Amino acid sequence: MLSHSTKFYSSFIKRLLSQLSSTPKYYFSLTFFVERRTLTMTSTMMPSIKTYSSLTNNNMKYKLEKSSIYTYAKATFSFYRDELASKERLLFEAAYYNKLKTLERLLEFKSIDINIRHPFGWTPLHVAVVNHNQESVKYLLSKGANPNLADEYTNVNDMAKKYFFELIDNGRRISRDDEFSDRLPTSTISTFKGFTCLHYAVLLDNLSIIQILIEYNADPLLANEEGHLPSVYVGSSSNKCKDLILEYEKKAQKLSVERMKSDRRKFPLEVRIKENIIGQNDAISTVCGALRRKESGWTNNESPLVFLFLGSSGVGKTELAKQIARYINTNDANNKEKNKINEQQQKKKDSFIRIDMSEYQDKHEVSKLIGSPPGYVGYGDGGQLTESLAKCPTAVVLFDEIDKAHPEILTIMLQLFDEGRLTDGQGKTVDGKQAIYVLTSNLASDEIAEYAQKVRKAEEIKQRSTGVTAESSNAVNTDSDQQRLIISKQFKDDIVKPILKKHFRRNEFLGRINEMVYFLPFSKSEINQLLIKELEYWKQRANDQHSIDIIWDLKALNYLAKAYDLNYGARSIKHEIERSVVNQLASAFEQSLIVSGNQILLTTSTHQQSNIKLQKVELIPIEHRTDSSSGALKYIDIKLDDHLKREKIAIAVSQ
Repeated sequence: MLSHSTKFYSSFIKRLLSQLSSTPKYYFSLTFFVERRTLTMTSTMMPSIKTYSSLTNNNMKYKLEKSSIYTYAKATFSFYRDELASKERLLFEAAYYNKLKTLERLLEFKSIDINIRHPFGWTPLHVAVVNHNQESVKYLLSKGANPNLADEYTNVNDMAKKYFFELIDNGRRISRDDEFSDRLPTSTISTFKGFTCLHYAVLLDNLSIIQILIEYNADPLLANEEGHLPSVYVGSSSNKCKDLILEYEKKAQKLSVERMKSDRRKFPLEVRIKENIIGQNDAISTVCGALRRKESGWTNNESPLVFLFLGSSGVGKTELAKQIARYINTNDANNKEKNKINEQQQKKKDSFIRIDMSEYQDKHEVSKLIGSPPGYVGYGDGGQLTESLAKCPTAVVLFDEIDKAHPEILTIMLQLFDEGRLTDGQGKTVDGKQAIYVLTSNLASDEIAEYAQKVRKAEEIKQRSTGVTAESSNAVNTDSDQQRLIISKQFKDDIVKPILKKHFRRNEFLGRINEMVYFLPFSKSEINQLLIKELEYWKQRANDQHSIDIIWDLKALNYLAKAYDLNYGARSIKHEIERSVVNQLASAFEQSLIVSGNQILLTTSTHQQSNIKLQKVELIPIEHRTDSSSGALKYIDIKLDDHLKREKIAIAVSQ
């Protein structure tokens, strides 16, 4: 254990001495240990360095080099061990030796975190579980220990590399055995990362501890790093443990499905996505329908789900793909707590993979996607797609601007979209059936935009003929325009599909796409929503950074709305606000025309609405108010040009 460092290092050095070879296979550079932190230059290392310099025998040099490296490793072990405070070290020791009274005394200190992690990744509850300390397990759980926290320890080799112990696998194993447990079957398990307490209890066939963990709501549906549930590790000779964990897992799955259905009825997927995306109701409905079929089991599990997003730039294609990834990999509201528990795993597993296909315009770029074949440069590095899918099989993969990719790339995708698998450059098969693939393209974007504008104009004429104005219609329901505007089948068949066939030249490629999703230009009401959303962002930014409050009137919104460009979508709105509003705010703040605590109104000139004007809003004192005053507020124009003129005059006078 931690307190038995002397015994540990004695055993450690004995093993090292037994491994020193009389004939070195290679020589380690002296700089290997000289450059390792300042620790290697302490007085304990200097005699070794001096001895090394005086040696002429290469065999002796080799032995001394290895000894020096291990001396560094031993000291670094102490460094990580000493990261724990004395009370925290005692907590791990008490869990290891089942010292219940020590646990009770230690946990009286409110400053001790019962879920604290050892520098190598495990918690006190993990230690108590793997050492079969039933009393300690129950006590820790009763005091708030989280049974669903995942162990961050991987294996001997990976942890050695992480902490720069490339040559001390045996020493690392001793540390794990002495400080955690020597009961684990390390030879049959490649990694322990992601193991919860329930994983360890099932692995060690401890029925009593499994029952205790179940009593304290341990989650049997949490998978480890390799995607295995605790039930996978049930021993063949333990029928009672097997029956218990399988029954508990079945109940948990049933409860999870019921909660998921209930949450979806209360908070449908369409509503969740619309919280972050303005407009595009038809596109959202199409995508949500396909996702619903997939989740409910009404799809072919042997083939992945593939979308083709069509439309001009800046209409929400990439954002919708991100929202799909967010939904798929957080699943539902009931899994929010589960995702907090697996926060470290979620950080590593990139659930959204974006691949810019403009980087794959040449034939030889295929190797970047799946890895180079044997004998070629880069063999062994892996491919951008295959490595990402191996890390997160349920990822949403965005192939941005697929129309720019080389035709050879499409050949690779035929297999991926049909069978849901890829073979990388090393011959390994990567399963991608659970992933969702989104292709984006600007093909036919002009035709789609023109079609949408014609339909909108026809709708406006129809409304005027019935006495309903566009403004009143939008006031009643801002989504009504998008709900009415649906791309006709005739337009898709006669206009869009011929353009796609002419470019891709492969019917089999288009045939593997489940849904073609059309993104339309924004309506007037949606442009106003975009403006308000972007202005609200800068309002919050100004308040957080400078304590300045920004407001705006209808004239400013109408002026900014004119900047909307069909070809650039929401980006044109964003750039116009940066040019017309943010630039002025930054200049005024730099020149001290506005300061913290001010309220700034965005408006336009009274006579000509040619640009955005800033006005400082101030409260008129009661004693200064007159009958002619329009109210209790006054609006002071902020004139950046006048300020610059005064600066020029001052410079001229000084000269």
